Formats: sequence, C-alpha cells, structure tokens
Amino acid sequence: MKRTVRIVLLILLGFPGLALAAEPASSDSWKLLSLFEKGGVMMYPILFSSVLMLGIAIERLYNLRRKNVINSDFLENVRNQWDWKDIKKTLQLCNSFDNSLSRILKVGVLRVGGKLDEIERAIEGAGQHEASLMNSNLRVLGAVANITPMMGLLGTVFGMIKAFNVISISGTGNPGLVASGISEALITTAAGMVVGIPALALYHYFRGKIDRYVFEMEEITFHLIEELSYDGIHKAKPEASSSRERPKRASSAG
Repeated sequence: MKRTVRIVLLILLGFPGLALAAEPASSDSWKLLSLFEKGGVMMYPILFSSVLMLGIAIERLYNLRRKNVINSDFLENVRNQWDWKDIKKTLQLCNSFDNSLSRILKVGVLRVGGKLDEIERAIEGAGQHEASLMNSNLRVLGAVANITPMMGLLGTVFGMIKAFNVISISGTGNPGLVASGISEALITTAAGMVVGIPALALYHYFRGKIDRYVFEMEEITFHLIEELSYDGIHKAKPEASSSRERPKRASSAG
C-alpha cells in the first residue's frame, strides 16, 4: 500500500519539491511517503483531487483534439459537395461525420430557405449546446481548483490546533511535538497549492480552447450558409428570367 501511494505521489503531485523544502531531520523523512504521512488526514482528499485532476486533463486533451471538433476532411468534403439545389448530400455528409462542426452545420442546413437571422439564431443555439458538451467535465476541474486549496487550509488549521493542544498540555518543553503540528499545517497547505494551481491553469486553458473552437465553428457555418443562400438567389434569378422569356418568344413566332 505504501509503495502504491509513493508511486501515485511521484506521478501526480510532484512532491520532490516539497521534500526539498521541508528540511527533514533524517534521510527517511526525505521520502514522499514520509511527507504524505506527516501531512495528516487531509492529504487523502488532496491526493484524490490530484487523481481526478489528472484524469479530467487527459480526457479533455483527447476529446478536444481538432479532428474531433473541426474535422478538416469533413470540411473539405462539404465544400466540394456544396450545392444549393441538393442539400441532402450535405445532410448525409453531416450524419456520416460525428464531430461538433457537423452537428452545428446540420442545424443550419436544415433551415436553408428561411430567414438568415433565424438561421443565425439556430446556429448560435447549436454552438452554445456544443460548448456546454465540451465544458461538461470542466466544471469538476474548476471545483478541484477551488476546493483543493481550501482542503489544504483546513489541514493547516488541524495542524495548528494540534500544535497548540500540545503546548496547552505539556508547555513548550517538548518542541518536537509542537513542530509536528506545524509541519502538518505547512505540508497540507503546500499540497493543496500544488494540486490547485495546475488545476486552475488547466481549467482556463481548456475554457479558452473551447471558446476559440465555438467561435471558429460558428464563423465557418455562417459563411457556408450565407454562401449557399447567395448562390441560390442568384442562380434562381436567371432561371426565372429565362422561363419568362420563353412564352414571349413563342407568341412572337406565332
């Protein structure tokens, strides 16, 4: 069990920096497990938070890859098959690709022929929906960033209570016991910061990435829909005018 905890600490928390800062009295105290045990009971929820943070970071890094959001192959195929007369091809293409851009574009294509402001509102609504899906696990990451330092602060309070309790019972004659409580307070504070700061940085990094994706997807979709509507209007006018000219020519011939 101790071996497992030591490995997890090495991977997740980066505690070697804490070990160097702790100035231990013996060689065993330099070990990560020793620091973990000195931190007291609050080190366990902090360790769990670090595991949660790492899991969410890996999951978001994988799912927020560009090909899962704005697939370049899908966009190229859409541009090649973009036809105002036959939007079924585009709809079939949107159904065959499962990414955020295809779902937003499908919402816009289904409303082609309507007013542009209504299409834009539908696209914005679809973009907000996709943003909420991409932000799903970030709420937990934000909670970790906010709660973990508070857990470290709570561990600090426990450590100070322990130190003052020792002073009240045995006075200042045993500085080792007093130092034990203070050490617990400092270690939990540092541990909470070591987990909370990266979690906060990752949270803002992913939020910024998602906002950029949503803006880009909406811009692409707006551009394609406006292009489709523009082509449809201008290609329909020559056809209508030619159909009106044919009866005139027939009547003049008669």
